[in-house]
Amino acid sequence: MAIVHLASEDDTFHEDQITIFKDVYRLFQRIEWYRFSLLILLPAFGSVAACFVPLQGKTAIFSLVYYSLGMLSITAGYHRLWAHRSYEASTGVKLVLAILGTSSGQGTIQAWSKNHRAHHRYSDSDKDPYGVNYGLLYAHIGWTVLKRDTRLVGRVDFDDLSKDPVVKWQARHYLPLFVSMGFVIPTMTMGLLSGDWLGGLIYAGILRVFLVQQATCCVNSLAHWAGGKPFSSKGSPRDNLAVALITMGEGFHNFHHHFPRDYRNGIQWYSYDPTKWLISLLHWIGVVKNLKQFPKNEIEKSRLQERQLVLDGEKKMLDWGIPEENLPWMSLDEYKWESRLGRRLLLIDSIIYDVNSFIEHHPGGAGIISSNIGTDASKVFNGAIYDHSIAARNLLASMRHARLTKTIRGCVPAPHTSVRVVATRKCSIRRGRSS
Repeated sequence: MAIVHLASEDDTFHEDQITIFKDVYRLFQRIEWYRFSLLILLPAFGSVAACFVPLQGKTAIFSLVYYSLGMLSITAGYHRLWAHRSYEASTGVKLVLAILGTSSGQGTIQAWSKNHRAHHRYSDSDKDPYGVNYGLLYAHIGWTVLKRDTRLVGRVDFDDLSKDPVVKWQARHYLPLFVSMGFVIPTMTMGLLSGDWLGGLIYAGILRVFLVQQATCCVNSLAHWAGGKPFSSKGSPRDNLAVALITMGEGFHNFHHHFPRDYRNGIQWYSYDPTKWLISLLHWIGVVKNLKQFPKNEIEKSRLQERQLVLDGEKKMLDWGIPEENLPWMSLDEYKWESRLGRRLLLIDSIIYDVNSFIEHHPGGAGIISSNIGTDASKVFNGAIYDHSIAARNLLASMRHARLTKTIRGCVPAPHTSVRVVATRKCSIRRGRSS
C-alpha cells in the first residue's frame, strides 16, 4: 500500500521561505556593489551624519555653488558637448568641464556619452540602457545599481570619443579625480575657509554628489513620465519645468529628443536654461564655436503639427454633423417637390438641410427661414441679408440632409415617393453621375 504524505502548513511556509531567500540571493547577485555603495550606502551614511553636524551658512552657500558647477559640467560638458557634439570647445574649456564633471560621480565622459547616445537612438526600446519602458524606478536609478548584459544595449558610434585626448586622459585618471573633486576639495575648502571640515565633507561632498546624481536621474525618469509634448507626441520624452529647474535647463526633454544636436534645450529667451546661457557666454568670449541650432522654421513646423494633432483629437470628440461626402444625393426637382409636400428643407451652397427642429428657434424669427423653404438660400445665408457666424454655420452643419445634384429630365417623383425610393429607380441619380 502506498503511503501518501499530505503537505502541512509548516511545509508550505518553509517552501515560501526558501523561494524568498532564492529571490533575495538572485537580487544580491545582480547588484553592482561599487555603484550601490556610491549611490545608496554613502548618501545614507551622509544623511545620518548630517543629524550630528549642523549646516553652517558658508557651507550651504559653497555647496549650492559647487552643485551648480558640477551640474553645469555634466549638462554643458558630458551632455551637450561630448554626447551630442552641439558645439566645439577649446582644449582649456574641455579640461575644465572634464575635471569638474568628475565631482558629480557619474562616471567617465566616454561611458556616460556612449550610454546617452544609445538612449537617444533606441529610446523606449529594450536596447535603451535606461528606458522608462522598464519602469520609472529602473529608469531613475535601477539601471545604475543593477547588472545588465552590455550586449543587450544598442550599439552606437563613439569613435570621436575614443580619439579625443581629453576624454582619454579623464578616463585614465577618473578615480583619483573623482575622490579629489568630489570629497577632498570641498572638505579642504570649507575647512580652510571656515574651519567646517566635517560640514565640507558631508554637505559639500557626500550629500552634494548625491543630489547632483539624483537630479540627473530625474531627466531619465520624470522627464519621460510627466509633462507636456509640444513638439512631438511620439515616444515618452516630455518637457518638465521642475526637472529643468534642478538640472540647469535639461528638463525641456521633448524638444531635446526631437532636436538633439541643438545646443539649447529651452529655445525661448525666457526659458530657464542656464546651460544654454553658459555656452552662449563662452561663445561670446571666443572659447567655444560652431554652436548647432536647428532652423526656427522647422521647429515651428513640428510645434504646429503637434498642435494640429491635438486639435484633430479634440474635434473627433464633437458632433460635426454627417460628413458631406456621406450624404445621399437629391436632385433640385426632388428638393422642390418635397418642400411643397411640407418638408422644411433649405438649400445652401449645394447642401440641403432639414431645419424642421430649428425653424422656431431662429433668432431672426421663423418667417425668414419659411420664406426660403424650397428655394436656393445661399445668397441670403452668406450675406445678402446677414452673413452668418461660424457658430451658426456649425449649427447648420448638424442639420445636413442631402447633397444637390443635377435634375434628370423626365424623372419627377410622385407625391408619395421618398428620396430613398427614387434612388432605386433606373432614372435616379447614382452616386457621382447621372443615369
